[in-house]
Amino acid sequence: MAQTLAERVLGYVRRFDLLRPGDRVGVAVSGGADSVALLHLLHGLRAELGLVLSVVHFNHKIRGAEADADQEFVGALAERFGLAFHAGSGDAPAQARAAGLSLETAGRELRYGYFRQLCAAAAAAKIATAHTLDDQAETVLLRLLRGAGTRGLAGIYPRAFFSEAVVVRPLLEIRRSEVEEYLRSRGQPWREDATNRDVQHARNRVRHVLLPLLEREFNPAIRQVLAETAEIARGEEDYWRTTLEALPIDVVHPAKPGTSAAVHLRIDKLAELPVAVQRRLVRQAVAAAAPGFQHVEQVLGLIHASGAAETELRRPWRARRLPRCPLGGGKGDGAEVVVEENRVRGAKDYEYALPVPGEVCIREIGAGLRVLLMDRRLAEAHGFQGADLGSPPALGAELRVRNWRAGGRFWPVHTKVPKKIKELLQARHVSGYERALWPVAVNSAGESVWLRGFGFAQPCAAPQDQERVAVIQEVSLERESQGGEENA
Repeated sequence: MAQTLAERVLGYVRRFDLLRPGDRVGVAVSGGADSVALLHLLHGLRAELGLVLSVVHFNHKIRGAEADADQEFVGALAERFGLAFHAGSGDAPAQARAAGLSLETAGRELRYGYFRQLCAAAAAAKIATAHTLDDQAETVLLRLLRGAGTRGLAGIYPRAFFSEAVVVRPLLEIRRSEVEEYLRSRGQPWREDATNRDVQHARNRVRHVLLPLLEREFNPAIRQVLAETAEIARGEEDYWRTTLEALPIDVVHPAKPGTSAAVHLRIDKLAELPVAVQRRLVRQAVAAAAPGFQHVEQVLGLIHASGAAETELRRPWRARRLPRCPLGGGKGDGAEVVVEENRVRGAKDYEYALPVPGEVCIREIGAGLRVLLMDRRLAEAHGFQGADLGSPPALGAELRVRNWRAGGRFWPVHTKVPKKIKELLQARHVSGYERALWPVAVNSAGESVWLRGFGFAQPCAAPQDQERVAVIQEVSLERESQGGEENA
């Protein structure tokens, strides 16, 4: 006897240990068929799984009145099921313009920023999203077209970690057509997003043009094949992760994520390893440089070079071969390949809007900044204290994040007067390219209210008796991407 959709979802949840009794789960519901079905299914399984559910909706401010109607529709669903409703919003078009991102990527960053806020504020412990087998197939095919190894072909993971947020995908083995049939059988309508049919977007061209062509002309089961490819690739990635962790630590000395420090690779140790392991180590070690296949090969090519040599990677990164130290004992002893930012290039000024609360991606420093508003006790429990705690009223609704400029001043907590930012950074031995890109947050009046490494300025610090505080977190882009996916 064929399993029901609910039984298959329950089996998938248990197979990957996605949800456990007592979990407080925010179900991300856009109003589309996939997410509405996910809400129905988890609501029906909540007693058996022991879940405490709520409904989460994010309005990207893309479709005006239609988006507002989506929010009302989802809110009505939450009320009908008797569940708490959390609604957030953000201007995805403005974020895309400010950060030079695609609309899809900007929307994803805002959406996941809201998920993190909910989890940090203990409104939910996990967020469930409605990615289906079709989404998985589209993701794998997109990455294959753009160029990807097994890491990219692993596609969307059943579980992913994004700082405070744990995201689970219970529908990854379910087809979109099955979801729609399930809703029709229950008489449950859903909302249609017209932008999902706009073939100007690459994902929509894959969904509406390429995949149907492949199904019709090559393999009717192409979606299932691509999803199985992702499953195989995830297994391969798990194996490689364990293998690399077991290697001697003196092969690679990686830089700290989000900094401009160099990565050092021992040539004598690296040359002893199989090519596949060499490639993995290089890619992992220099992840901040976002290396493609050709960049990895360029780095490995320096192993076989003679004497000093260097090669340009993706700007502003370069790799240099440093000959072995003349005092070394054995062949190749001390020889290294160093991957670093090319400080000969001038640093480019940047400036981004940072909503309060909210977050922004700053690709110039390889990191993101987010503002969270939370109770002081929760903030202190997460390790924030002293200058880490700001006063929300002193920040306003939006800050501007930029690299510090000549003449800029900042007033550190527990000092009597403001000081030049240049002098503060010099005192901490921050120099060169890294200093030129050092981030500072300013208010609408252009006053420095936060400086990386120093926390909030004295006038903006939260008084001891203030219960609601603001914190600014910095997260490296590489750390955020672990286990994450585009269109997630």
